[in-house]
Amino acid sequence: MKKQMLAICMAVFMASGLLAGCGSGNSDTSTQAAATTEASSETGGNAADQDLSGTITAAGSSALKPLVDDAANSFSEQYPDVAITVDAGGSGEGLKQVAEGTVDIGNSDVAADEKLDATQAGELVDHQVCVITMAPIVNNDVKEGGVTNLSKDQLISIFTGKTTNWKDVGGPDEDIVLVTRPTSSGTRATFEKYALDGNEEASNASMETDDSGVLLQNVKDTKGAIGYVALSYLTGDPGVSTVSIDGVEPTLENTYSGAYPVWTFEHMYTKGEPNEVCDAFIKYIMSDEYGTNMEQLGYGVSSKMTVTEH
Repeated sequence: MKKQMLAICMAVFMASGLLAGCGSGNSDTSTQAAATTEASSETGGNAADQDLSGTITAAGSSALKPLVDDAANSFSEQYPDVAITVDAGGSGEGLKQVAEGTVDIGNSDVAADEKLDATQAGELVDHQVCVITMAPIVNNDVKEGGVTNLSKDQLISIFTGKTTNWKDVGGPDEDIVLVTRPTSSGTRATFEKYALDGNEEASNASMETDDSGVLLQNVKDTKGAIGYVALSYLTGDPGVSTVSIDGVEPTLENTYSGAYPVWTFEHMYTKGEPNEVCDAFIKYIMSDEYGTNMEQLGYGVSSKMTVTEH
């Protein structure tokens, strides 16, 4: 009898140990799963997302470049195995390169069919990522001389080379110096279309550039100078002054309302549908997550536009 009782006690003890062991295993697994879920949440995606890797090359619009640069830095923080290279060169050059397959993304201020033939343009897929506003800028001495607003007719006369002295539009008695862009420039195409009513901009070969940073510096350093850049180049203290058109200031608020006329949608073109890495990057730029950065950089959120056509 004693032996039977001892055997029963040992069996109960072993069963209790086994049950405790199973319970401990479940607890550890649950804790590990919770930690994994929490880590995934903190990094902004699931494990598959974090494994995204590859390279992206983009070129084109200098007006869009600050946004793409900023987005590339943020995107690379989430996906460190993705390498992104962004060059400028102008919208026409970006469209040419993406059509030829030498870059993955062509950044452009204008639609592809404005720069490429129908066959090339037809092979590209358009991704409208944001709204961009172009502002006339002048050297600060011009503003100090009294020019803070120009009518569209005055602006056309200046940029077509007909008005050559600031005194003729209420400013100081000094020569107007045009800082111009090449014909390949999408920013130029936008400005000519919406600020100059389709009139062709006069050329100043000595100061012709499609690098918006260089253009801004040229206007800043040259008395009597006038040019134009995207609002993205005018955040902070750029050292130049903007000019209103027909009394309307070049601001995002005036662009959203439709009061300010010189704006366009910005495009990121791919040849055919984008690959996995490019698709993720473009969608990231257009996401609500990144959208909060756009306005801080001087770009407009497309969904806030009250008008979609000029």
